[in-house]
Amino acid sequence: MTGTGVVETARVCRALLGAAGRSAAQYRGNLVLMVVMGVAYQGSGFAFIAVVLSQYPEIGGWTFREVALLYGLRLMAHALYNIPLQVLWYQEDMIRDGSFDRFLLRPLHPFLQLLTSRVTVNSFGDALIALAVFAYASSIAEVTWTPLTVLYVTLAIIGGALIEGAVQVTITAASFRTVEVWPARFFADNVILSFASYPLSVFSGALQWVLTWVLPIAFIAYVPADAVLDRDGGLSVTSAAAWLVPLVGLVCFAAAYRVWRHQLDRYASTGT
Repeated sequence: MTGTGVVETARVCRALLGAAGRSAAQYRGNLVLMVVMGVAYQGSGFAFIAVVLSQYPEIGGWTFREVALLYGLRLMAHALYNIPLQVLWYQEDMIRDGSFDRFLLRPLHPFLQLLTSRVTVNSFGDALIALAVFAYASSIAEVTWTPLTVLYVTLAIIGGALIEGAVQVTITAASFRTVEVWPARFFADNVILSFASYPLSVFSGALQWVLTWVLPIAFIAYVPADAVLDRDGGLSVTSAAAWLVPLVGLVCFAAAYRVWRHQLDRYASTGT
């Protein structure tokens, strides 16, 4: 694609997102409610950890301050993934009612049309609580915030968002064949919520290996938190390999998109 083509594509995407945003803003009460729900849902998870660790000094060898930073990193990665990609959760509905077919008749790439088809308001609630928790965790964690640390954390959050996004893109791709994929999507979302929010040290050695090298959930928050906190002997990978989190995210997302594109090429429509 030429430079002019990229600029034109960006202009069209911006216009589509603007239209989707105006559509969502028409219902003010619903907008506020969805943002509040996003804050409440993600905030309740952190509140649960705070309550548990108020009764116990540590979990899996991690103190509340350390777990708070890990949880904040996971929330930040989740929010960064969720704002542009939560719309993937609506793809199967679009396939079922035939509205996805319109994407195939327009010059803009179907994936970009999908991402700009609506604005998911509750994702901004996720972002608000993520910023609040991460800011709080950063203030109490025993971390020296050098420019290099800030750079690493920024890249790690991007990498974590790409990993979580890759999981959902891969699952969503299956809807081109099966239509219904929401059970798998909810299962994956719960697995990430359950395993990425806690230190891997609370799980068995075999499960730690699976969550690092088979399903790279450890790279979403645990590996970055372990590296930033400089916990001796805690890393499931070397400290140098912890810098590979953004690369792991890119590789996972690129592979997921290829799966999505491959399944799209075999899409036959539901006929609705």
